[in-house]
Amino acid sequence: MNAIEALNAKLRRAVRARGHFPTDEAALKLLFLVLNRAEKEWKMAPREWAMAKAQFAVIFGERFTKAMAA
Repeated sequence: MNAIEALNAKLRRAVRARGHFPTDEAALKLLFLVLNRAEKEWKMAPREWAMAKAQFAVIFGERFTKAMAA
């Protein structure tokens, strides 16, 4: 299993375990948390992660910067 398939499997598993989401924002938050936890296991950061982090910072603002500092 390559890295992309492994990450997709983690995301699918998290979504399947939750079932349904009351809002799109709730789904995005869960995916963010799964990605944040998965990032800690990675040996090398993915090439596009810097761009993704910038987008998360715009969407989630101060909550994202606090989470990255922890």
